Amino acid sequence: MAERVIPLVDQRLTALRAMLPERSIPATGLLADTRGRPLRDLRISVTDRCNFRCSYCMPKEVFDKDYQYLPHASLLSFEEITRVARQFLAHGVHKIRLTGGEPLLRKNLEILVSQLAQLRTVDGTPPELTLTTNGSLLARKARALKEAGLQRVTVSLDGLDDAVFRRMNDVDFPVAEVLEGIAAAREAGLGPVKVNMVVKRGTNDHEILTMARHFRGSGIVLRFIEYMDVGATNGWRMDEVMPSAEVRARIASEFPLVPLDPAAPGETAQRWGYADGAGEVGFISSVTQAFCGDCNRARLSTEGKLYLCLFAANGYDLRALVRGGASDEELASAIGHIWQGRDDHYSELRGTLAADTGTGARRVEMSYIGG
Repeated sequence: MAERVIPLVDQRLTALRAMLPERSIPATGLLADTRGRPLRDLRISVTDRCNFRCSYCMPKEVFDKDYQYLPHASLLSFEEITRVARQFLAHGVHKIRLTGGEPLLRKNLEILVSQLAQLRTVDGTPPELTLTTNGSLLARKARALKEAGLQRVTVSLDGLDDAVFRRMNDVDFPVAEVLEGIAAAREAGLGPVKVNMVVKRGTNDHEILTMARHFRGSGIVLRFIEYMDVGATNGWRMDEVMPSAEVRARIASEFPLVPLDPAAPGETAQRWGYADGAGEVGFISSVTQAFCGDCNRARLSTEGKLYLCLFAANGYDLRALVRGGASDEELASAIGHIWQGRDDHYSELRGTLAADTGTGARRVEMSYIGG
């Protein structure tokens, strides 16, 4: 087995300057990057902490008891997050996803949810407001989140076999408590609940059909994610990737599937329905089937850096503008300037020399900006 790489560069401490362009870029809701891709989806990391140590995201060898998390003063406050999000909505964002780390570790998160729920898109409608969680704290927080204005949740769950699940989260957390969280989310009305399973060949691929059988007909949308080469700490190897086509074939061998149309432009998952109408499954194939061409997602780190790609090496420091006295118009103009220059398409370049950052910098960790 290949040795795990320990990062020597902390991307949280480096950033590109968010420039104020010479000519103001008004927020018209029509912003597009160099490839004509609009800005529609904003993913906000609210914490760099997590109570799991999944090997593909926050391996214990790196994120141990001595790991230095960001100090609270470095994090954007709820008011600062809401202010930044307002400028993204003015540029055309319709969906906000809260992520982490584990977002439910951020104290009083329902206050932020309530603030974001008061915002409006360029169409005058509330943004779609969602959250991705490992489910460990969901049972106790689902009701408050729903009352604050959260619309739905996505829960990460990599298997139903308790031994496999405890081994993958690497903190001995029982799968039963995650299932309780999913049930609480459904009862609170945070639906349709989606469940994401990262499939790692030789680790949990034997759980594919077990997961399909369990959630089929439940109203919960199960999605299978190819194990991705995010960051520098997860020891990623291509031979551990199970292509979505193989996962789909395994499910279809027991439950025939039919393709479904995308629910929205830029959707990451390919949707398939059970032929007998017992629900749907999704497949996120960023390794074997790049979807860079219509990617409309931006990511805001917990301390205010704007990342234009999940596989980026550097983010743009918006916190300096927020805390440096920039007006809303200047903040919106800076965001517009950054997005207009965007050319990121890492997944289309994967495996080629062009996929290198060109600077020797490592890609940002998924635990820092969310999936």
